[in-house]
Amino acid sequence: MKRLVHSYLIEARWFHCNHTPTVEEYMQVATISSGYAMLATVSFLGMEDTTEEILVWATSDPKIIVAASIISRLMDDIVGSEFEQERGHVVSSLDCYMKQHNTTRQDAIEELLKLVESAWKDINEACLDSTQVPMTFLMRVVNLARMMDVLYKEEDSYTNAGGIMKDYIKALLVNKMSS
Repeated sequence: MKRLVHSYLIEARWFHCNHTPTVEEYMQVATISSGYAMLATVSFLGMEDTTEEILVWATSDPKIIVAASIISRLMDDIVGSEFEQERGHVVSSLDCYMKQHNTTRQDAIEELLKLVESAWKDINEACLDSTQVPMTFLMRVVNLARMMDVLYKEEDSYTNAGGIMKDYIKALLVNKMSS
């Protein structure tokens, strides 16, 4: 929680100073401010076999949670940055990339999507190689990352939940399945 609040403070400083950090500097802060790591860790509390060791592992920045945080942050930035800029938000990874590399928005999106793809590979690798924690915890992280993919694939469905997300929820909970 302290890290999350500290990341918000850094982003507020960037905003008030009109500072555009490098992509690397931005990602160090923004992967924390996305809240993904805290969400994943808190979600473990509802699981039967959660131990102190699991929580220590989850708060030690394991590769799988870092990768999922990258996915969450970059996908959110790609689909939501224009709207957030209109509302007066801190710079996004797109802004940082475009300024640092003097490139277009579309080129920046393509490069950031490569980082998302690389993060998915890190998640797969962590699932295949992990012996530190039971697979049930890894799958919780994977499923939360999948949810981020759904939320941010085509639009910012977290901020604008009435669009495609409404259709997904109806399909899942309201509409009868045909037999």
